[in-house]
Amino acid sequence: MADRQDTRGRLPAPFGPVAARFDGVRRILVLRGGGLGDLLVVEPALAALAAAYPGAELTLLGTGAHHRLLRARPGPIHHVEELPAGRELRAGSEHAAGHLRLVQRLRRQEFDVAVQLHGGGRESNPFLLEIGARHVVGMATPDAPTLERTLPYAQTQHELVRALEVVGLAGAAPVTLEPFLAVTGAERRRGTQLLPAGSGPVVAIHPGATDPRRRWPAERFGHVARAALAAGARVVVLGDEAERGLADAVLAAAVRPASVPSFSGPAQPVSLAGRIDLAGLVGVLAETDILVANDSGPRHLAQAVGTATVSLFWIGNLLSAGPLMRARHRVHVSWTMTCSRCGADFSGPVRCVHDDSVVAGLQVEPVIDDVRDLMARNHPPRG
Repeated sequence: MADRQDTRGRLPAPFGPVAARFDGVRRILVLRGGGLGDLLVVEPALAALAAAYPGAELTLLGTGAHHRLLRARPGPIHHVEELPAGRELRAGSEHAAGHLRLVQRLRRQEFDVAVQLHGGGRESNPFLLEIGARHVVGMATPDAPTLERTLPYAQTQHELVRALEVVGLAGAAPVTLEPFLAVTGAERRRGTQLLPAGSGPVVAIHPGATDPRRRWPAERFGHVARAALAAGARVVVLGDEAERGLADAVLAAAVRPASVPSFSGPAQPVSLAGRIDLAGLVGVLAETDILVANDSGPRHLAQAVGTATVSLFWIGNLLSAGPLMRARHRVHVSWTMTCSRCGADFSGPVRCVHDDSVVAGLQVEPVIDDVRDLMARNHPPRG
């Protein structure tokens, strides 16, 4: 067998460099804010930490949505501390009292390792250093304080891979490249109750996205729904309270004549927009066969519970947060690089004020083809 050592005597790691583990680690703090997608895309890094330090308690310093999702759920995270709203990571800000209370509460927990997965570190690195963990690892831009072990922050890197590199600084080797979220029996039962009756596969559609520029036109989602119904699927439209209008537009396009196959069966698409909580959303997605969606939190959630996805992505978002695999996760990519209204370059540091969709140019038929293909495949049962 060939010698796998390099010329300096080091053993190459299969997923990149992994530093030595820290000794005596009982408590680990991980800083990661943002939405559901921001959390789920770094889940493989959390799993790596849990595997590297199996006896340690992992605390996520995240958001209220993270707390609602992870509360009493099996997984690598044992506790969630909620970040304050606004920009309170900065000492001396207008929220200095709240900042101080949070720092003091975290200091009392005596963390052995703090991991910064929050960004470039200009504000988050000083914050973590205040907490006083024995070891601090993370990312840093040139204007951010370096930590005990620091990875240079690069804008052009997939968030999942970036997070794996960061936890590698703490001695945590990757154990998976796919986000995973355990689904409870109660959630699955609730999901089954909410889905349309019938025996056909379930196709869910989520037409929303926090950033309106990421939204494909609702009418085109309706055409996809109509084609899925014609192929024998049960169709459900998802969204929060603010997305009821988008869901209604999808339903309207799904049932009126259009340049896609007609449907004359008894099934009708059902909208759950604004009608279910986060646990209900998890259950519905877990019992769904395919989700068709924009780049959004529910898309990441569907992937994490084992559901196949067909997604509409702008190229920049795909490179930073898109699914890595393609057997069960299909993507349709917009390469639009300038604003259709003012011509602003999307690759520049300053965003223009317009919210016109950057994925509106993506066509319907290729999306329908992917949905049909995934429906025709035999998916292994989700455990």
